[in-house]
Amino acid sequence: MSSVLFDTPGPRAKRRNLLYTIAFLVVLALVAWWVLAALAAKHQLDADKWSPFVTDSEVWTTYLLPGITETLKAAALSILIALPLGAALGIGRLSDHRWVRVPVGMVVEFFRAIPVLLLMVFANQAYREFTTVSSDFRPLYAVVTGLVLYNASVIAEVVRAGVLSLPRGQGDAAVALGMRKGQTMMHVLLPQAVTVMLPALVSQLVVIVKDTALGGAMLGFAELLSQNRQITANYGANTIATLTVIALIYIAINFLLTSLAARLEKRLRQGRKSPSVPLPAQAGAPEVKSEATSGT
Repeated sequence: MSSVLFDTPGPRAKRRNLLYTIAFLVVLALVAWWVLAALAAKHQLDADKWSPFVTDSEVWTTYLLPGITETLKAAALSILIALPLGAALGIGRLSDHRWVRVPVGMVVEFFRAIPVLLLMVFANQAYREFTTVSSDFRPLYAVVTGLVLYNASVIAEVVRAGVLSLPRGQGDAAVALGMRKGQTMMHVLLPQAVTVMLPALVSQLVVIVKDTALGGAMLGFAELLSQNRQITANYGANTIATLTVIALIYIAINFLLTSLAARLEKRLRQGRKSPSVPLPAQAGAPEVKSEATSGT
């Protein structure tokens, strides 16, 4: 049997693939051994560098947990603002009115082209010069502003691509029923496009969580990664151990986020389907079952 992309490998190809796999695993094991040996030679694997994360609760209560809180706070605020703003910009780019479509497109392309770190720096300086925001809250405001401006523009493109990926017949059918453009977008196109857009949206939400670390590096925002400096200053030169623990925390947060999104996507896909409905059989014809979906 063959697929669209490639033919099913034969016996020789299977043996060759097996050899490639074994060779890759051997090389990976050698690299891992070399890395661990180098770390051991530098005393980075000593127990005293890792034990504080298990035996000393102050590492968590004083540094890691406050850092997680600030990271999640900035990410949550950015997501709550960027999602509806990005959806509005994406719908604006699909407008039939040029006076709406062109300015919105310019805004999206402008903020999508600027690095998010530069947006944070500009926002921090703007808050410093033109507002009375306290210096204690200014880094948080700057981080959220930069993340919202950049990610809303990216989400706008995701929304636009998701709507345009739907069959043209969906919009035509709504117009034939007498629905206006706004009604067609809100009640027909967007509900169907959500399941198409969800994987890309989840990827962007993960990016938002990770990009909060830029504020800690440049603006003094007390997020999770910035706690590395405080921990290594108080618990010895255990940079490798600290960064490893922080990386595992990021992995856990983003894994939870993607798992929740996967469950949501599954429920949305199941909700779009209805049970099979038997159609009444005509004379001389067998009974036929029809599966209706909300998108048709």
